[in-house]
Amino acid sequence: MRNIYNSILIGAAGIALCSSFSSCEEYLDKAPETTITSEDAFKNFRSFQGYIEEIYNCIPDKEKCNWCPSWNWGDDEIFNPEADDRMTHQVDLGNFKAWEETGNWLYKSNSNPSSGGPKDHSLWPHSWYCIRKCNMTIENIDKMVGTSTERNLILGQAYFFRAWWHFELMEYFGGLPYITKVIDPEEVMKEPRLSYKECAEKAAADLKEAVRLLPIDWDNTAVGSATSGKNMLRVNKITALAYLGKNYLWAGSPLMKNGAQLGGGKTYDYDPDYCKLAADAFGELISLVESGQTQYSLAEFKFDSTEVDVYVNPENALDTLGKVYRGIYDHTRKKGVTVLYSDLFYTSKQDWKQPGGKEAIMRGPSSDYNSSNWNTTKVFGPKVAGLVEHDNVIHQPTGNLIDEYGMANGLPIDDPKSGFDPEHPFKGRDPRFYHDVVFDGFKYVNTQSLDKEKEKYRYCSLYTGGDMRAVANASRTGYFLQKLVPHQCNIGDKYYEWDGATHTYLSYMRLADVYLMYAEACAAADYQPTNCGLSAVDAINVLRDRCGCGHVGDDYLSGTKLMDEIRRERSVELAFEGFRFNDLQRWLLLTEPKYCTKYSHEFDRLEDDEWFKYNDPANAKVANFRRVEILTRKFDVKHYWFPFPESQVYLYPEFEQNPGW
Repeated sequence: MRNIYNSILIGAAGIALCSSFSSCEEYLDKAPETTITSEDAFKNFRSFQGYIEEIYNCIPDKEKCNWCPSWNWGDDEIFNPEADDRMTHQVDLGNFKAWEETGNWLYKSNSNPSSGGPKDHSLWPHSWYCIRKCNMTIENIDKMVGTSTERNLILGQAYFFRAWWHFELMEYFGGLPYITKVIDPEEVMKEPRLSYKECAEKAAADLKEAVRLLPIDWDNTAVGSATSGKNMLRVNKITALAYLGKNYLWAGSPLMKNGAQLGGGKTYDYDPDYCKLAADAFGELISLVESGQTQYSLAEFKFDSTEVDVYVNPENALDTLGKVYRGIYDHTRKKGVTVLYSDLFYTSKQDWKQPGGKEAIMRGPSSDYNSSNWNTTKVFGPKVAGLVEHDNVIHQPTGNLIDEYGMANGLPIDDPKSGFDPEHPFKGRDPRFYHDVVFDGFKYVNTQSLDKEKEKYRYCSLYTGGDMRAVANASRTGYFLQKLVPHQCNIGDKYYEWDGATHTYLSYMRLADVYLMYAEACAAADYQPTNCGLSAVDAINVLRDRCGCGHVGDDYLSGTKLMDEIRRERSVELAFEGFRFNDLQRWLLLTEPKYCTKYSHEFDRLEDDEWFKYNDPANAKVANFRRVEILTRKFDVKHYWFPFPESQVYLYPEFEQNPGW
């Protein structure tokens, strides 16, 4: 592994210059064409921006960084045994050192900042490389000849990315050496590890500068107008405000306030001062969005399966009801809808359009879209009888995650007033359940031309003992997921072939996450900022209104019950997007028994196979519905932070290893 010291030093060894500023998609993804002197690189906006662009190119693609990578390390996902060498299972074993070896987005040995391919980028090496580039930018800004707007754009990006790369590492490793200068190769490295809060203060200072310097929308600047309509990947004032709030919320979270510990007794003990600062930043952002001053908005979702039988008659569009999904299970949209909820995670038959839309606040480039076909689109569905091609690695939601999805009335399933019925466990659930989850009786293959061998697998048999419950090549939990990849990615519907044009990408932050973090910050500090008219409860209800779910119940409007409901909302809205591990970590819940046992749902099917051809599977009656343990993690205090590579902590005395490792 390239060590931190060398990575910090090499950022300026070769200065990349892109040849044009004509297209965001092309420009961000373009490989460097020449190596030039620093005087040439920093002489004007065009050349300086070319130097900055490599930083965008370095942002790891969590889904396509390797063949069958993993990014969900909480209690929400489990793989089948063929993927035991992936990071998800290694975390289950408590082997956090495996982050160096499993080929995930956190670290890959062949990371190359100049490459345009998704498999050449990872967080650890690129962070130090890009931080140096940011420092080179800041220290050389006086060499640039240009307008004040051009100067601000360059500096704003540098300050933002210096904070962003540090923050992404801090989430996993805690306090770091926060590098704010270009370190000379002859200099003896003595940068100490700071505490988490010390790092957060430095990141906040950088992000505040980014907020001050960057525009809301590049399209509305003289410089950005040259690429109008193609600036959606560039960081801006909204991106900086979002991460300023997140940085403060993380600094104020129970782990950072109280330190790593067992027992969960401090899980509601936040630092109110940091949380107020977080709420202020998020409040400013939300007010700008809701007053129409930004290019961001929530994607459309609304769906009500009780009003029209769209399962049996999907042609019954919900036009008169103001909904946007014609069929929730197949993610089919009403005519005229431009950005659907599904488009946040993947696009199909849209000419390889990058997912995210106007809700994505932070994402990197995804030029090698066809990598989705060769990898991501084939690791979520059943492999029995070759129904989905590829190897037998399958991302599967745990019963833990399924239980987080409440009822359509807005109540959690363990609330006696929720109406949850274990004899009808799939009925009346949060509409996001039907969008995200494949459950028993779900029609997995739509095409009529399915060969005889595979015909019996058209409808999912996910009951205990069913044909799709094999641990080796199907579901060990009783569910599949289709939130990130449509179920039509199968051998019959062929969405993962070229004509399907299915493009997958996971954003680092989207607008819904901002509403969730705002709610958490307000609830933690018992505070509502003056710059936003929403309370914590209001913010959650914005997202529930979007999907047609009931509002926060009357018994959950304050105190720890409100915080629990905010956390549950976070687990549902952001399911499988890679945030659960860090949430459990910062809430001091990662080591607690409830979150260490992964389990399946077991039940007996009472309806015959023919019933599912004519009825909505949500209405099926089952027997003996129960939870069964698959595995239990053995975590200790040390597991609240990842270990640094041993080769790094021996570089100099001031760089200390995390406790217990």
